[in-house]
Amino acid sequence: MGLPSNYTTALVSEFLLICFPNYQSWQHWLSLPLSLLFLLAMGANVTLLVTIRLEVSLHEPMYYLLSLLSLLDMVLCLTVIPKVLAIFWIDNKAISFSGCFFQMFIMNSFLTMESCTFMVMAYDRYVAICHPLRYPSIITDQFVARAAIFIVARNGLLTMPIPILSSRLRYCGENIIQNCICTNLSVSRLSCDDITFNRLYQFVAGWTLLGSDLILVILSYSFILKAVRKIKVEGAAAKALSTCGSHLILILFFSTVLLVLVITNLARKRIPPDVPILLNILHHLIPPALNPIVYGVRTKEIKQGIQKLLRRM
Repeated sequence: MGLPSNYTTALVSEFLLICFPNYQSWQHWLSLPLSLLFLLAMGANVTLLVTIRLEVSLHEPMYYLLSLLSLLDMVLCLTVIPKVLAIFWIDNKAISFSGCFFQMFIMNSFLTMESCTFMVMAYDRYVAICHPLRYPSIITDQFVARAAIFIVARNGLLTMPIPILSSRLRYCGENIIQNCICTNLSVSRLSCDDITFNRLYQFVAGWTLLGSDLILVILSYSFILKAVRKIKVEGAAAKALSTCGSHLILILFFSTVLLVLVITNLARKRIPPDVPILLNILHHLIPPALNPIVYGVRTKEIKQGIQKLLRRM
């Protein structure tokens, strides 16, 4: 007789994360660059947040949005990377049932929150360049607060069913996850239930959220380029585009890394399973390390703020 449909997870109380199942000897060598990237990401984001907090000239909506992006990056890093390093260093492969699904929720929701933040930042640049006279009345501190609430609420609520659906599946003994991270597909495939709806919801929700954000970003920059082409003052067009440069670099990098990750997962049968696992880890490390550095190098106000902060120390 089969188990009743409301039977949950009594047989599985924890999972074991097996990183790089075919190349576990890589782990000790890989831990050093990952540790350095983690320290770089955390240090760069903390420096950026402290600079924006202390430098009065940076108390503007654009930099508040950048602060939100740094906070999202830091939470993603802290949710994933310390556990990965614990596996590499001390072979701590066990993760509790609830801890696994909490990690899954943070990864899904904060990834889409980052995408949504890029969309709001693109709108900010659109208003700044296409409607400069109206910018102070449209992009206000209240706008940033409402945008932050929207970003958290929309993406948190729409991604929450992913770990809930996965946690309600029946796990009948198998608890070895062939991954360093509790991704939905890595965990749910251990279930003895049908996971079609689970996978379908993640696909629809993920691409609806990320896809709508990408479309709005493309529209914003299409309007920006159209407006810039009409500027006749010498040097004004280059100056207008330079204000978007850092943001556009980060969007392109974010989208490219995500696209590579999706392609490698779709081509899983043709690619060694360790490759998408490594790309998944790097996706939680490289963008958080890159974002504050790009803005710090390309934005004069942030660069000056960091220099002032270093002189105070």
